[in-house]
Amino acid sequence: MNATHQLRRECRLCRSVDVEKVFSLAASPLANELLVAAEDASEQQKFPLDLYFCKQCTHLQLFDVISAERLFSHYVYVSGTAPSFRKHFAEYAAKIIADYKVEPDSLIVDIGSNDGTLLSAFKNSGMQVQGVDPAKEIAADANDRGIATIVDFFSVDIARQIKSARGMAKVVVANNVFAHIDDLEGILSGIDVLLAADGILVIEVSYLKDVIEKTLFDTIYHEHLDYHSVGPLQSFFLSHQFDIVDVSSIESHGGSIRVVAQKSSGGYAQQPSVAAFIAEEESLGLFSADTFRSFEHKINKLGDELKSLVASIKSQGKSIAGYGLPAKATTLMHQFDIGPDAIDYIVDDSPLKQGLYSPGYGIEINSSDRLKVDTPDFIIVLAWNFEKPIIENLGWFIEQGGTIIVPLPELKVVRKHD
Repeated sequence: MNATHQLRRECRLCRSVDVEKVFSLAASPLANELLVAAEDASEQQKFPLDLYFCKQCTHLQLFDVISAERLFSHYVYVSGTAPSFRKHFAEYAAKIIADYKVEPDSLIVDIGSNDGTLLSAFKNSGMQVQGVDPAKEIAADANDRGIATIVDFFSVDIARQIKSARGMAKVVVANNVFAHIDDLEGILSGIDVLLAADGILVIEVSYLKDVIEKTLFDTIYHEHLDYHSVGPLQSFFLSHQFDIVDVSSIESHGGSIRVVAQKSSGGYAQQPSVAAFIAEEESLGLFSADTFRSFEHKINKLGDELKSLVASIKSQGKSIAGYGLPAKATTLMHQFDIGPDAIDYIVDDSPLKQGLYSPGYGIEINSSDRLKVDTPDFIIVLAWNFEKPIIENLGWFIEQGGTIIVPLPELKVVRKHD
């Protein structure tokens, strides 16, 4: 253990020490710590991926905590890169404004605002917007595009700074952030300072139900400290004088939930969806450690299928390229040991990743232009959550006889005759 890597001892939601390690994935390098040279891969540090279940509140989480500064100060994920996410955020903003009657000029604050894609949608609807994000390059770009962004980690002090300068927020949003934060109590304290009495907090986060049902084990990596379900979240919010008002399912990242909460003094009635989600979670065994202990067997079965397919392809002297290098690809590749012997090169649509090399394996990352110059026999879609638009974009590749492999949620092979 060092300043970068600390081992937590208690549940992040309820502080119980009555916890149990239920399964482990292969140790891996940090998912977004891309390399500047292929030869750096052999020296790259790996960290454990051990999952712990809290017997008190049933929350599933990592206890190996990597410093937020190392993970996020030079972040390479940009939400606006994918057209599907721009559409998702535009619809998201419109729904929140309509459902909660958000008046024009209301202040919207986004914690972990990334490149400001969601805030742009709110701004286009006549709202005042304020982002907070520690990723220096991405936040600078947002500021350049007119999305006011504080380059820092959200905290009580930052909340007070925003409140002093801009007043109380009608809406605070945090998308794919509640899984990333070690000190969730501190974040909620900051939100309590900033949120208006009649305001709402909206979070989107990957849903543990989908992770288990669809074997989405690759969403487990060091940035994702928490694997949320509604039951434990409800207990957490109630213990900090917040109420969950509504929960809905969304398709992002293979399956996520949108949770709307308010201060306990707020006036919105709790919707039946909250109890319905919790009841389903209980029926599926998400509040039992046994469910997670058996998860490892499902992962291994999927791995055997994928490794067998890749080995067969390579034994025939065929080439494979990877499409997309999201953070989840690092977990998948290291869990199944799919490295440079299997994947010849990777393409990714983010300019921030192009010219760099994959964590731990040192596979070169290119723009998708390379596919037409150095056309592989097979393409494995590592960014499987964007399967549909990627396959649409690769129509030319399929038409000329190429084959696409989609590893998750279930192994799928797409050919011309399909």
